[in-house]
Parts: sequence; C-alpha cells; structure tokens
Amino acid sequence: MMDVRTPEARSTTTDAERSAPDPLVRHDWTREEAKAFYEAPFNDLLYRAHCIHRAFFDPNTVQMSRLLSIKTGGCAEDCGYCSQSAHHASGLKASKLMAVERVVDEAKRARDAGATRYCMGAAWRSPKARDMDVLCGMVEGVKALGMETCMTLGMLGDEEVARLKAAGLDYYNHNIDTSERYYSEVITTRTFAERIDTLARVREAGIKVCAGGIVGMGEEPEDRVDMLVALANLPQHPESVPINMLIAIPGTPLAEAAPIDPIEFVRTIALARILMPKSHVRLSAGRTEMNESTQALCFFAGANSIFVGETLLTADNPDESSDAALFTKLGLKPLESEPRSGEQEDAQDA
Repeated sequence: MMDVRTPEARSTTTDAERSAPDPLVRHDWTREEAKAFYEAPFNDLLYRAHCIHRAFFDPNTVQMSRLLSIKTGGCAEDCGYCSQSAHHASGLKASKLMAVERVVDEAKRARDAGATRYCMGAAWRSPKARDMDVLCGMVEGVKALGMETCMTLGMLGDEEVARLKAAGLDYYNHNIDTSERYYSEVITTRTFAERIDTLARVREAGIKVCAGGIVGMGEEPEDRVDMLVALANLPQHPESVPINMLIAIPGTPLAEAAPIDPIEFVRTIALARILMPKSHVRLSAGRTEMNESTQALCFFAGANSIFVGETLLTADNPDESSDAALFTKLGLKPLESEPRSGEQEDAQDA
C-alpha cells in the first residue's frame, strides 16, 4: 500500500523503515506495463503518479540545481540535438576548460542563491588524462562549499572513474537520450550500449547516477516508454532522472523537429515517477517553452528538481525571478541542504 501520509507524518519514519524493500520499487518492468500507464486516462495517470510521489517525497519541495558549462563546443560527437557538436553549423565557438578558481567562484554564487547541487558539464567525447587534475580540483572545491557535486564528461574509463570518486564526486550524469531503437536516428558516433557501460562503471565505483533523456526529437511514444523502462530496469535506479524537452537549435539536424505536445510531456514525467519512485525527477531543458500550467502539472506528476539560472550550458532557462514567482503561486519551496553528521562524513571518507 502506498504511504500517502502528510510530509509531517512521514518525517517520523525510522531509518529502518526507509531502507526496507518497497513493493513499488521494481527493476523488472515490461514495456506493456509501462505503456499501459502512459496511455491511461490522463487523470488516472496523474493520480497514480502523484500518490507515488507523495509516498516518497514532500510534494511541495523542489531541489534546486545549477549547471555550468566548464568546457564549451568542439565536441567530436554528432548528437543531433546539440549545438556543441563540431559536426553542426550552429555557430558556437569552442572554448578551453575553465580554471578551478573560476568554477568554484561560480559555484559559491549559486550556493548563495539557493542551489544545493552544482553540475559541471564539458563538451567532449571523454576527458583526457591531462584534464583530470583540473576536473578533480573542481570537485574538491565545490564540495568544500557544502554542495553536492555532479559532472557530465562523456564516456569514462576505469581510471577516470576512480579519480573522480577519490575526489569526492557525488553524481555522474550520462543520459541515454532516447530508446535503444531510436538512438541511431539521433547519434551515430557513440552507441546506446556504450552509454549503459559508462553508467555501470560509475555505479560500480560507488558514484550516484544521474541519467535521463530528451523527448520531442521525432521519436514515437513507445520510444519514451522504452527509454524509461531501460532506466528503471537497471540494477539500481538512477538517483536523478532529468527529463529534457528538446530545444530546437538552428544549425543542428533537429532544428526543425516538431515540438512535443505538452500533455505528452507531462505523461513522460508521470511515467518516470511511477517507474522510479525514489528518484529525483528533474524538469530540465525546455522550461522556457512551457507555460506555468504545464510546469505545475509536471510538479504534480512527480517532478521535484529543476535547474535554476538563466543558462543551461548553451540554452536559455527561466530567470530566477520567474521561478520564484511560480513557486509562490504553487506554494513550493526549495529543498535545503542537509548538514552531514560526523558519522556520514566518516562513512563517505571511508
């Protein structure tokens, strides 16, 4: 039975109860089961997703994350949605990897503005050995500010994973983007299997996983279902699941892609919440194209994390005053950082 108590009542739940197996958390979903949820009458889908969301989270609290492009443009991958690919005529110029001090300064400003997680993204196929000292320095510097750290650096080998883990990286983002069936329609320079391999390597090292995808790239509804089933059937669910609405960027192969219907987007958010009950579902790119009603439905359907700040890597994002006004209308509040106990710090150090 789902726990639909108020957040106040759920706050009395013991650690043993929280860690106990929950019948709602599964890793054996079939496409047929997930498709039935996705295609259910909209109110029924929202009701189920919201009840599950309320069972595991405070429904009125949203995690605030900030994303910084630490190395922009010139990427060797040919992802059809991305302005940073060297294969596309998007007009974006490549930049060098930022210095550690600048990244830490940006992170401090983000923390002071209310962000609790700091995400750092580099446009390349994978990091080179010469970059690792700087990347690890960024992780250490941001963690020293009391923030959760996340990086997205493309594919990783065992050595890179080990170094990032030693530096204290909390999360690694590596989206699978779409279904395995549709993947080659969007990307040809890297395979779906290679993305799954990187996720497994990160997980085995003890780094938390952030993995989601992009919708509105011309895929079928079944591809959205299959993408989420692939994530939900991993041995352990990603702790963070970003759902991005395609931002059609001039000069990219998907510049003319037809926008996804807002109700279909909300259905995708709801299905992510149902299949991965304990994950943070992040309402990510594309919020500039959503009205307040669509965002409100996403929060009701289980989205409980957003990126704040006017830029997401190279794309626009709502400004903080707009987000603050929306939160006030909806009665939402930002998730606050949880101070770590000495025991937690010792465990992490170990």
